[in-house]
Amino acid sequence: MNEKYMESINQINNKYLEWAALGFVGLLIFTGVSGEQTNIKQDFDSLQEEVLPSSEVVLPVTWGNLGKQMIETGVIDKNKFESLYAERGGLREDEIKLLSGEHNRQLKINEQNSTFLLNLLWAFGLANKNAILEDGPMIKYEGDASRFASTGGWPLAMGNVMDHYSAHAFVTLTKQQQDLVERVSKNIYRPCCGNSTYFPDCNHGMAMLGLLELMASQGVSEKEMYKVALQVNSYWFPDTYLTI
Repeated sequence: MNEKYMESINQINNKYLEWAALGFVGLLIFTGVSGEQTNIKQDFDSLQEEVLPSSEVVLPVTWGNLGKQMIETGVIDKNKFESLYAERGGLREDEIKLLSGEHNRQLKINEQNSTFLLNLLWAFGLANKNAILEDGPMIKYEGDASRFASTGGWPLAMGNVMDHYSAHAFVTLTKQQQDLVERVSKNIYRPCCGNSTYFPDCNHGMAMLGLLELMASQGVSEKEMYKVALQVNSYWFPDTYLTI
């Protein structure tokens, strides 16, 4: 073989090695990026599962027949309520039981029923007799509690919604329990309007007030109340709490 031929062969080999090296580096970069994307997705999935468990969260309150009581007193018009959900495929068996059953045990919240529980607790918080509704910001700021989204926005009652506002003693709190609800409600805020539960001017605030009253009446500790409120708000405001 002459020298020119050997030189050409060497040049070809060098070019091949260069391209092979570049290809290897590219493969490493692609693998790294792909791996990073996979890790990000895994981290997000893990975070989402931590913030919004896909199974369910058992709340430390027994519901009993509160749904049935609210139907009997007209806080919830059963026909209106069922019609609302008929447009969405109808109520599930467990939801029907919470709405009108007798012996319900602990409430459970998950991604599927979070809106249903929001509406159920909204009705309860609106109607259960409590000093926060009668002497708190709902009255002091406007003088007319009917103007808020949590009151005027509840369309599922029988008759005038304000006839049910703080009107039914479904759950009666002791002074100690009431003090606990007032203290905790002033420290729990919601991202939709930035107000505390002590000023329940929207449906989420009114529902959280109802949940706090239930927890206090059933002996849940202050520490546990904050923990449960965080879990429930995470289901009600999933995007906000995932971002946080």
